[in-house]
Parts: sequence; C-alpha cells; structure tokens
Amino acid sequence: MSSNPPPAEPVGRSRLRSPRTWSLRGRLLATQIVLLALVCAAVGVGTELALKRFLVNQLDTQLAETGRRSAGLFAFGPPPPGPPMMMPVPRFPPPPGFPHRVLIRNGDGPGPDFLNAPGQAARTVGAVISHGAPVDAGVITADGARVEVSGAAAEQLAAVPADEVPRTVTLDGLGRYRVVALPARGPAEVIVTGLPTSDVDDTLLTVLVIFCVVGAIALIGATAAGVWIIRRQLAPLSRVSATAREVADLELDRGEVRLPTPIVRVDPAGAHTEVGQLGTALNRMLDRIAGALSARHASETRVRQFVADASHELRTPLAAIRGYTELAQRRSDELPDDVAHAMNRVESETGRMTQLVEDMLLLARLDDGRPLEREPVDLSRLVVDAVSDAHAAGPGHVWSLDLPEEPVVVEGDEARLHQVLGNLLANARVHTPPGTSVTTSLAVGADGGAVLTVTDDGPGIPASLQPEIFERFARGDSSRSRRGGSTGLGLAIVAAVVKAHDGTIAVDSAPGRTEFVVTLPGGAQPTHRPDQSGA
Repeated sequence: MSSNPPPAEPVGRSRLRSPRTWSLRGRLLATQIVLLALVCAAVGVGTELALKRFLVNQLDTQLAETGRRSAGLFAFGPPPPGPPMMMPVPRFPPPPGFPHRVLIRNGDGPGPDFLNAPGQAARTVGAVISHGAPVDAGVITADGARVEVSGAAAEQLAAVPADEVPRTVTLDGLGRYRVVALPARGPAEVIVTGLPTSDVDDTLLTVLVIFCVVGAIALIGATAAGVWIIRRQLAPLSRVSATAREVADLELDRGEVRLPTPIVRVDPAGAHTEVGQLGTALNRMLDRIAGALSARHASETRVRQFVADASHELRTPLAAIRGYTELAQRRSDELPDDVAHAMNRVESETGRMTQLVEDMLLLARLDDGRPLEREPVDLSRLVVDAVSDAHAAGPGHVWSLDLPEEPVVVEGDEARLHQVLGNLLANARVHTPPGTSVTTSLAVGADGGAVLTVTDDGPGIPASLQPEIFERFARGDSSRSRRGGSTGLGLAIVAAVVKAHDGTIAVDSAPGRTEFVVTLPGGAQPTHRPDQSGA
C-alpha cells in the first residue's frame, strides 16, 4: 500500500490570495482578528457619532444663546456719547425674556457693535444683513480685538437662511463655523452669529486617535492571546496530524509494519468533543489497518517460507533429473529419434525450471534481508563484460556503449550487480525485434554514485503494464515472455537487488523508446583503469 504525494503548489501570490490554502490556525486567527477589528471599528464609529452629536448640540445651545443676545444687543444699539445717565430707549423692542439692563461698550473696530458686548466668546463671528446683502460683518480675534471678515465670508454669511436653524458652513479665511440667522428690526434685517467648530473637531480628532491607539494595542494583545489559545486548543489536532504523517511515512507495501502505540492519546474527559471523536476514529481505523497489515505480513511470510522451502526441496530432484538426462543423452545414438527428442526437451525444461528455482531462492534471500557482499565494484568493467555477453546472446541487435573517461566504482555485490545489468539487457533482447539498438550508458551521479541507463528503440512497454513491471511474474504477453527461458522474475530481481544496494530504479517507456535508469549510491574510490581491449 503506497501513495504518491500531491504535487507541491507554487509559493507566490496565489497562496497569499487564497485563504483556502491557509492552515486552520491561520484562518481561525485571521477570523478572530477581523471580527475584533470590526467590533473596535463599530465601537469607535458609534462613539464618534454619539460624541459628535452631543458636542454639536452643546455648541448649538451656546450658539442659540449667543444669537439671541446678539439680536437683542443690536436692537438696543450702542450708548450715546458722554456718561450714561439712564438706559436708552430701544430702537426696536427686545425679544421676550431679554434683560433690560445691558450695556454695550463703545469700542473701535470693524464689525457689528454687539460683538463688543460683555460675554461674547473669542472667534465669534457676527454680521448684519439688510435686504439680503451684508451691511457689517466682523469676527472677534483670540486676543479680544475685532477684525473685518473677507468679502467672500460676508457673502457666505448673507446666504444663511433666517430660519433660526443652526448650520455648518466653511467661511473664507476662518474655517468651519456653526451659524444661525435671526430676524431683527423687521423682516428686512437679519443678524447672523457664528461660533467655530474647531473645539468640536479637535475633541473628535483626539478621541479618534485615542481609539486608534487603544484599538491597535487591543488587536496586538488579542492576536498574541489568540495565538496561544488556538495553539493550545488545536494541540490534539497537531498530534493527530503528526501521527498521520508518521504512519504515512512507513513502508506499508511490504514487510512487517509496526504502527505507533498508542496511536493517538485521547483524554477520556474530552472523548465527546470533536477532537476527541476524531482521535478515537483515527485510533479505530489504524487498529484495523494494523490488523490487516499483520494478517497480510503473516500470509506473505508463510508464502515466502513455502517458496523457499519448495525451492530448496526442488533443487535435489531437479539435479537428479538433469543428471539422468545427461546420462541418457550420452547414448543418444542408441535411442530412437522420438526418445532422443524427448530427452532434449526434458533437459531444456529442466534447465529453465532450475533457473526459476534459483531466481525464487534469490528473491527469498533478499526478502529475508540477508546482507549482500560489500566490496568496491568497477562498474565500467562490469558494463563492458555484460554488454559483450549480450552481444554474443543476441547478435541480431545493435549494442552500444557510452562510458565516462574515468572508471566508476561503487560499494556492492559484483555478482548481483552483474545480474542486474544482465537481466536488463536480456529483457531488451527478448522483448524487442532483431535490429533494435540497445545503448548502455554509465555516468557519475550528483552524490558521487553511479547512474546506469539501458535504452532501446523497440516497441515500448504497454502503459497498463508499466506500474507493475517490477512485480513478480508480471508479463505483458505470456507467450512472448516465455521465449528464451524467461521466468517473469528478471525485473523483480533487478528491483530487489537495487533496493538491497540502497539504490533506485525507474522506467520511462513510449513507442519507439524504452529507458531503464538505475541509480546507485557512492562509497568507493576509483581504482586503476580496466583493460577494455576486448570490448
């Protein structure tokens, strides 16, 4: 049982743009931060709006009082020259509730006289509008003096409707003001009074900055706390994931498999939770998998033992059969022709059966993990010898060599490595028609090891057979595979021997080209250059 990992996704903008690729921790933390940020923003906006409404209402109350006072003072007018003996008679009746004893001080400066009255706040703006045109307009400066406003500001004040409703306008050269227009001396004359909104704006800005700072600190603290809480709460999932990775890394396709025990620890108090249920389900699943793997391993062990025992037992009768066959063939001239032909067939089949038994014994030894010989092997000389043998066995094929200048040496069993190359060349010879070109290449690997490649331009291996080509008794065409004494174990022996040398083997086949690549690790220093005069 094996599985291929999914192809790695490119790391780049797509990963950053797609939250589906984030981890569960990342998504939970991001969701928490976004929700907290939205709550902070909602609280801040709500507070700002409520505070703004409160401050504006407070300013409007002050503005209404200032406007009524200015209109009343304008109705009384300034005192006559000289020491006042009594309050002057108002030129226009004051509004109801206005105090009768009010004194406007004489003063120089532009703007209406009521701006010079006691109680007028700094930066108060006032204007007298007659028939829709500004007559007199001024503003109190921060030091108490009166200055004239610009003509554009006066026109803006004249445009305020006389409906006693406060409005916000931006006056030229003065900034934002809340203004109110009150009628005075009849419908033709209007008194416009305004107070600056700078204090309100400054207060709102200060509160906004405080909210931003406090919100940022809250987000940082909540992020740190969220990381700790999420990591603590998802720790069981991390253990489940680590266990799953550990099981996935095991070689489950063959041999005895030992799963970790206990597989996933589940707290009895939290067994009813989602994480507890997941851990319990995973434990049950892995327990059943472990049972199935144990049963499979026991069955494989019995089969391998049977094959090994049968192979050992078959060697003796096969040797006897071959001996008696050879003895009979010594007197073949005394035997009838049909008996002599039968003896030849018996000898041929006995040889093929002996080879099959030897192959099965070799696979049984490799399955048992018996160590191979470990000594420096000159692959360059080995390739030359193997290709020479293949040329003698298949003169109808075109055999080619591609060797490096220096010898390639690895640690291994020379006889078994020779068998690997011999089986690959025999596979190319048996399964391709005469005239096929077979090229054997040898190169030094990136890690100092060896890369052995056997390539032919034959018909190729069917795509349906490639996934199981290294399995035992795998045949694409039974009748063809039996030619030349093929047992169906050649490539299985190649894979087993390469694996025993800690190497790898791969096949790439298509119509017109088949390539077997054997990679062996390094571990030996090159020796003297072999004599290749016989190549």
